[in-house]
Amino acid sequence: MVFAENKNDILKKIKDINSFEELEKLRLYYLGKKGIIPESLKGLASLSIEEKKTKGQEINIFKKFVEEILREQKTILENSQIAKKIKQEIIDVTLPPNIKTAGKIHPISQTIFNIIEIFGNLNYSVETGPDIETDFNNFTALNIPEHHPAREMQDTFYLEGNQENNVLRTHTSPVQVRTMLKNKPPIKIIVPGRTYRSDSDATHAPMFHQVEGLVVNQNATMVDLKSTLVLFLEEFFEVKNLQYRFRPSYFPFTEPSAEMDVAYTKVNNKIKIGEGNNWLEILGCGMVNPLVLENCKIDSKVYQGFAFGMGIERLSMLKYGISDLRSFFELNYRWLDHYGFSVLDNQTRSGL
Repeated sequence: MVFAENKNDILKKIKDINSFEELEKLRLYYLGKKGIIPESLKGLASLSIEEKKTKGQEINIFKKFVEEILREQKTILENSQIAKKIKQEIIDVTLPPNIKTAGKIHPISQTIFNIIEIFGNLNYSVETGPDIETDFNNFTALNIPEHHPAREMQDTFYLEGNQENNVLRTHTSPVQVRTMLKNKPPIKIIVPGRTYRSDSDATHAPMFHQVEGLVVNQNATMVDLKSTLVLFLEEFFEVKNLQYRFRPSYFPFTEPSAEMDVAYTKVNNKIKIGEGNNWLEILGCGMVNPLVLENCKIDSKVYQGFAFGMGIERLSMLKYGISDLRSFFELNYRWLDHYGFSVLDNQTRSGL
């Protein structure tokens, strides 16, 4: 009879099962057509009405108990099997989804590599910093007053619920501030990294990349700044005798300030940098404002410096003939296959 076994013994018997085959055998033993429970139900036919009610109720309770325990053990076995499969089938998410597709370096990464290489040959070191910045580092230390348009919500992403009024940095200049507060001059750095502004169209993105440069010493001049930028652009765009001009401009963190234009021509609807009758703004620059030096605990009567900044996406678009900024951030393998670069290209350039 079905009641010859103790429920605890049945529970232990089922819980000790570690394969679906054994579990199915036990299910058939209790619930199959010729199992203990169906046979017990058949035996009710010879009982009186009162006995049928009592025994029938007992058998149904027992049946539900067995079904529930079997179901629970089946779930345990299934989860164990899935966990084992996941452990055995480790997936490298950094690999391309199609093994026939060769990986490529993104144009943004390639541009950053090129920039670091060029300025590295000029003895610049690379500095980095956090994407989330304090109001002081992002604005105040850079001589940007509270009423300045750059602080308005349509340009800056402010983070709610923090006491320091943190923001997603709108430029990489906060890293310059961090470097000046941490190190004494002379300072000679470039700062590549992500920046954020509330803007999005074919030529603007809410997240983009910049590279900024900073030199602080006792004798930095505007001549040094101009010669550095001309040399960089000639190396980056691989042109000789670059045609350029500097126009007076305004930035709160530099004084005097300037924007640099380069000449260009259009060939087959593509921009060719270096010469021509058209001008294109390429970057902003200037001598570091003495107020910024003082905010960063540097004596402006002893030291002076220059700084510059440019958009990495803009440089990439001009060099590689990319027309839409948004394509940099789309998951398009055909686009990356066309504009991407082989890893071996960088190994060759670096001498590896």
